[in-house]
Amino acid sequence: MDFEPSDLIRSLGGPEAVSRMDHEARADALEDYQTQLLNAAVAARAGGKTFPTVKEYEDLVDKRGYRRGVGRLFTFNYDSKVANPDVTGLTVPRLQKMPAKPTLVDFFRLRLEPGHISAHLLQSAKLAKDRGEPEEIVLACLLHDAAQVLMKADHGYWGAQLIEPYVSERVAFAIRYHQALRFFPDPSVGYEYPKSYFQTFGIDYEPLPHVVADYKYARNHRWYMDARLVTVNDFYAFDPNVVVSIDEFVDIIGRNFKQPKEGLGYDNSPVAHMWRTISMPDQPL
Repeated sequence: MDFEPSDLIRSLGGPEAVSRMDHEARADALEDYQTQLLNAAVAARAGGKTFPTVKEYEDLVDKRGYRRGVGRLFTFNYDSKVANPDVTGLTVPRLQKMPAKPTLVDFFRLRLEPGHISAHLLQSAKLAKDRGEPEEIVLACLLHDAAQVLMKADHGYWGAQLIEPYVSERVAFAIRYHQALRFFPDPSVGYEYPKSYFQTFGIDYEPLPHVVADYKYARNHRWYMDARLVTVNDFYAFDPNVVVSIDEFVDIIGRNFKQPKEGLGYDNSPVAHMWRTISMPDQPL
């Protein structure tokens, strides 16, 4: 059964709690979590309702104290699979100060992990690496959802813009267009529409016009398979027995990511302000 890795990690007490669990405990936790999801699905079907509709989500917009598209660093870690979760008492975590000249690895450890996205990215990149994909594809998998700490809505476009000055055109292309490709199956590589999207977007959701247009564009592009491989290696099923460290990818980052000597956010690039925003999300203005 498909689910978001961050939801499981949150239910177990966060990344640190998961890292302290032995293999047997993680396996038991995964089985228990999947059982809970299955029981909930069976109960929903018994009640004549399987998934929410687009209208039901729209009707809840002004019933929440947050917007579903906001970046993960800027709100509490709510359950995205629940239409209107109880968020009473939830708060954002206190963040460690970033180094004076932060690197991509620093952002992974100090911002993407508190943003509940690093485990997903690391496992996706490891899956691509273990399958023998080229380093550019591994890097694209490592960074494909990184911009979700800044903005979840249209995150593929935000993500490509965030890293464009520092990576090859192919890596940026793969990250930009993976967002559109997620919604369209490709049997040639075994990619299916994620069942979890029925819950996330609504059972009757149709991709937006710009997404459809970008899918058609990417489908006929010479780099189509680069973006498609990001979706193929996107880790929809979290394996709690696999704990991946960013250290495994330091060499790949060094060869394929142009780290500015001034530090990300301080190199006067067109996207420096985006990195500073991630670095200092508590600035009032």
